[in-house]
Amino acid sequence: MIGRPKFVLASGSPRRLTLINQIGIEPDALRPADLDETPKRGELPRACANRLARGKAEAALAAVKLDDELTGSYILSADTVVAVGRRILPKADLLDEAAQCLRLLSGRSHRVHTGVCLVTPKESFRQRLVETRVRFKRLTENDIEAYLASGEWRGKAGGYAAQGLAGSFIVKIVGSYTNIVGLPLYETATLLSGEGFPIHFGWLNAV
Repeated sequence: MIGRPKFVLASGSPRRLTLINQIGIEPDALRPADLDETPKRGELPRACANRLARGKAEAALAAVKLDDELTGSYILSADTVVAVGRRILPKADLLDEAAQCLRLLSGRSHRVHTGVCLVTPKESFRQRLVETRVRFKRLTENDIEAYLASGEWRGKAGGYAAQGLAGSFIVKIVGSYTNIVGLPLYETATLLSGEGFPIHFGWLNAV
């Protein structure tokens, strides 16, 4: 696309792609990083989200350097961590993991932390951390079993997707809704525009 700098999204998440599209940005390339996302021993949720976002950005930068067509791109990465207190919940891949997450979240508040990392065309790194508090209703066994049967939890941090069926479990949100989905749009747009990316470029034909 002529008229704006190249943009690379360092993610394979369909949710993050949909969110970045929502603010009128169509990535020139997707460069998801294959990182071990296991929290380090004793690592706090905020530190984990920041570390993984930075690691994904560094991996994407290394990939972009091998592709002449993407030279000078803006690169954006993110990592979302769901936590109850200091306990980081897994990105649920197994039914038992998801069930454990849902039982832990039932009737209580938790926090969703997203680390966002931007690599500028001059290879400077800029980071933001966004936190949203979420309160779930008290889940019945029927709620949990029906949600597990849907399969929607698979691969989701904390074993749920706020933009899907689990939206009906949420009593209250304090902070950014798009942060819960996986990319806080206000902070992302502010980060990009602050580093000279023409955030409004695609808006004319966005509707």
